[in-house]
Amino acid sequence: MAVVPDSTVKEQSVEKLTKHPSLWESLIGLVLRELRILSRNPIYGFCMVVFPLLVMVFFTSLMSDGLPTEMPVGVVDLDNTSTSRALVRRLDGFQMSHVVAHYPTVSEARHAIQQNQIYGFLYIPHGTTDALLANRQPKVSYYYSYTTLAAGALLMRDMKTISTLGSAAVGQATLSARGATDAQIQAALQPIRVDLHQIANPWTSYNAYLTTMLVPGILMLFIFLITAYSLGTELKFGTSKQWLSMTDNRILPALIGKFLPQTVIFLAMAYGYEYYVFYVLHFPHLGSPWYLVLLGLLQVLAAQGFGIFAFGLMPSLRMSMSVCSLWAVLSFSMAGSAFPVMGMDGPLQAGSWLFPLRHYYMIYQICVFNGFPLLEAWFHIAALTAFILLPWLVIRKIKNAMLTYVYIP
Repeated sequence: MAVVPDSTVKEQSVEKLTKHPSLWESLIGLVLRELRILSRNPIYGFCMVVFPLLVMVFFTSLMSDGLPTEMPVGVVDLDNTSTSRALVRRLDGFQMSHVVAHYPTVSEARHAIQQNQIYGFLYIPHGTTDALLANRQPKVSYYYSYTTLAAGALLMRDMKTISTLGSAAVGQATLSARGATDAQIQAALQPIRVDLHQIANPWTSYNAYLTTMLVPGILMLFIFLITAYSLGTELKFGTSKQWLSMTDNRILPALIGKFLPQTVIFLAMAYGYEYYVFYVLHFPHLGSPWYLVLLGLLQVLAAQGFGIFAFGLMPSLRMSMSVCSLWAVLSFSMAGSAFPVMGMDGPLQAGSWLFPLRHYYMIYQICVFNGFPLLEAWFHIAALTAFILLPWLVIRKIKNAMLTYVYIP
């Protein structure tokens, strides 16, 4: 019977004591550690679940009618005839206009606009009806405020339509009295008939094209901030070395284990939003449902990649979150929804490629909204993929910061 020397037994016991956990064990440990952090800190719950849900409900409810309705307008009717009163009733009958006041002078109506009591007013001067009946082309004026762009544009359309209808009504009565047929009257009053086709959004719904940019943009804002906050708090609370030690100071598995629970939660929010707006509210979408799956995945991973990159550039909780906030706020202007990127200056057009929300919005417009294949948006897909890979540029700097940096408030 062979006898094992004591030295061999001691070496084997030392090897067992110093044996490192496998990669999978390290990842599972990191995921459990991150779940404990998420459950103990209410900031994560509010920024990852509560606030995104409130944003979804707020914006979809705010523009639930598609367009603003019953916007207040005024009238200055100095003619005060049955014809002018009929024009006012027709204006009040429009869905977006609501006549709330009559003013004796233009000055008082203008003052009401300046006080934000009304968005515009229709001015019908004295003698309008007599001039119409005598074919003398009277002037009917309308004034509207463009301080609020949407309200001004919509009310301008309503008041312009009313002005056209007033002359058309008198012209129709005159031609009918002369014995003209309906076809002749129509040809005289409207020689060119406009056949309007609004592609993809025939309802002109603000909800369909604004909410689909604002809500994902705000969700990306939360992802930016939470990603930088998660890394910054490791330095702030002095847990960075303990975090890295769980993977034997391997930064890539440490990042994967840390952000995997957050990725799952943010994906659930993104997919829940897409299901809500496209399958419950029935927003227009012509593309495949798999486009939505890919778009949500690219959205979350690209936002996390940018957040990690921002922290890697400036390994500071305060500075990295400030950069993420600034970038997210600028994204709303550079996405191209409120103001088209093609109408911006050249440097701004080039700079729009640096914002993940711009590429998200373009993929949504091309593939989901209009139903084109993914090949048509390949450059934007590649750009979001580049944002996902951005942490590779700063991964060593993040590791060095976690091991050597001292937190400075």
